[in-house]
Amino acid sequence: MTDPITEADIAATERMLGLAYTAQERAQMVGNLDGQRDLAVARRAVRLDNATPTATRFDPRLPDFAMPHGMDALHLSPVTAALPDNAEDIAFAPLTHLSHWIRTRQITSRALTDLYLDRIATLNPRLECYATVTADLARAEADAMDSLTSAGIWLGPLHGIPYGLKDLFDTRGITTGWGAEPYAHRIPDTDATVTRKLRAAGAVLLGKTTLGALAYNDLWYGGWTRNPWNLNEGSSGSSAGSASATAAGLCGFSIGTETLGSITSPSQRCGTTGLRPTFGRVSRAGGMTLSGSLDKVGPICRSVEDTALVLAAINGGDPADRGSIAAPFHFDAQATISGMTLGYLPAAFEEGATDIDRAALDAARTLGITVKEVTLEDLPYASLMAILYAEAAAAFEDLTLSDADDTLRWQDEGAWPNTMRKARFLSAVDHVQADRLRYRVMQALGDTMGQVDALIGPFQTGPMLVASNFTGHPCLHLRAGFSDLATRSRGTLDNRTPEATGATTFTVPQGISLWGQLFDEGPLLTLGMALESKLDVASRRPTFPQ
Repeated sequence: MTDPITEADIAATERMLGLAYTAQERAQMVGNLDGQRDLAVARRAVRLDNATPTATRFDPRLPDFAMPHGMDALHLSPVTAALPDNAEDIAFAPLTHLSHWIRTRQITSRALTDLYLDRIATLNPRLECYATVTADLARAEADAMDSLTSAGIWLGPLHGIPYGLKDLFDTRGITTGWGAEPYAHRIPDTDATVTRKLRAAGAVLLGKTTLGALAYNDLWYGGWTRNPWNLNEGSSGSSAGSASATAAGLCGFSIGTETLGSITSPSQRCGTTGLRPTFGRVSRAGGMTLSGSLDKVGPICRSVEDTALVLAAINGGDPADRGSIAAPFHFDAQATISGMTLGYLPAAFEEGATDIDRAALDAARTLGITVKEVTLEDLPYASLMAILYAEAAAAFEDLTLSDADDTLRWQDEGAWPNTMRKARFLSAVDHVQADRLRYRVMQALGDTMGQVDALIGPFQTGPMLVASNFTGHPCLHLRAGFSDLATRSRGTLDNRTPEATGATTFTVPQGISLWGQLFDEGPLLTLGMALESKLDVASRRPTFPQ
């Protein structure tokens, strides 16, 4: 039996929500708040599992939006390079090269798979980037691809390419633990749409890459995923294992997800190239839901062009995902960037920005395109975060109400258990108003993007990390340079790392972000390829031991 709500309860709640009612208003409310609460409690008796969607759905398209292309197209750079003799050179080679070597039978998928499995066996105990290694399945899939190659059948650019899949996507009969203790032994009986699409494209599953528990950070039920460039710090997250494994040459490519920084943040730390596609472009069906109006799926690779190969394979509308939007993907590696206009927010390159950030902007100015200052309407962008907190708390309500969240390893104030508990005190009215603010942000960023073809900026300074995730705009994050930094001296979304031992510095990568037009990732990637070539830092590799 729940005690009746009192005027003192109302007054305490007012202070929590920043409201101020009169005594008369409290007296009027107190008589019927019990019924309002009882309705909410009754609703909780209906179990809504993680896969249950909301009736409302987010659509990033404003009323005047027009889809930029009518059909899919994928035109890649020509490859003439011969297969290297050195195994490490093969492991770190771009997907375009790996694909060429398999298609021309310079290497078999089985040999490439064994090469990556050997590297995983050696380095995964130190990096803790794979939650599950599917060695037998990988060899069987590789042998099947080699049989098709021998028969003259080629499934496309990912034919025979070994990859890592973030462990929040269902894989039939294989543990999909979401990085979290309560789900560590969860074994689905179906595949996620992304899993099926990659199998159909000929990709070979090496295993499930780690994620921070429930898609936050780099701490998971089996360990702590490391940055290959500095094993004393985490890889960031939540696509922790995907970025770490790709950066360390433990796969040809990997799949990540982003709600707010989970592709771009680990790519920033690990030096990978992460593509967060437009919201709705890639199906999330069969994947763990964190925030239904924000979750996005994309590739993590070692070069810009590689992300196009992967996006082409996983792109497509899917009725099983209520947020899915069918959109063609058009990419031409040899398309010109002449005539493009690249914008930047000046304040983003001031306080908090690094010399590498500013050097990347300077490099963009040498590409033969127009680079100009732009502005973005001054709005309380951080207030949108309440939407993420509420949606995450709803997706894992059972975890909170059953106290199963107590089993999660990370229990700091900023960790999910506490954040989801606090979210119960968010005002429903404020939540609706935050959603209306989100539409204002869509309009504001739409106005800014209407002046340019793309924006460039640091990963975390300025409003773009939050704003673009809530508007659904695509983001490409690519390596821009290197710095000598001590552990924990780096500003990221993820501040939970063990204390540094001493003042030893490590040479670590840093990236730069490019934001593109909705459902028009092709020109964004072509621009990214030009900038990547100008920066000329993509080929550097982490070394072991450290």
